[in-house]
Amino acid sequence: MALEAALRTVAGPASIGFSLKWPNDVLAGPAKLSGILLEAEAQPGGALAIVVGMGTNVVAAPEGLPAPATSLRELGVETTAEVLFAALSDSWVEFHGIWDHGRGFGELRLRWLALAAGLGQPVAVHTGKQTVSGMFDTLDETGCMVVRTPGGGRVAISAGDVHFGAAASAGAD
Repeated sequence: MALEAALRTVAGPASIGFSLKWPNDVLAGPAKLSGILLEAEAQPGGALAIVVGMGTNVVAAPEGLPAPATSLRELGVETTAEVLFAALSDSWVEFHGIWDHGRGFGELRLRWLALAAGLGQPVAVHTGKQTVSGMFDTLDETGCMVVRTPGGGRVAISAGDVHFGAAASAGAD
């Protein structure tokens, strides 16, 4: 969400359709533009330290990947990493305020769902132990992806490799 807001600042009101692919990708149309990585570690006294890393394809995107990737330049957005970083920093401050030590998660969840890629569509999620297939139903109150299985059950997934569309329908083999 912070990236989408920052990109609107950098790109202006362009008709680029940004969406968020659970758990950690930003898409421009069907192509990956950015990836986000969170690492958490318990600290003495019960505190939790979190490090956030993010990579955005500003000038070029990798080629030959299983899924398409794009860059800001390919989207017609001419900017620099420095300008994007400044916009991201401003957005980070805004969204950190909404987060409010977790009290604002409900609001962030609603904003995330408004930009969610694949919501209501077939999905297959590889968790490392199994593949869960069904429809991407929602995000729960903890941020897990909820998949509605063909039998009507609901499975909450905390991490996994997500495949939509034909890859999901075919079991993402």
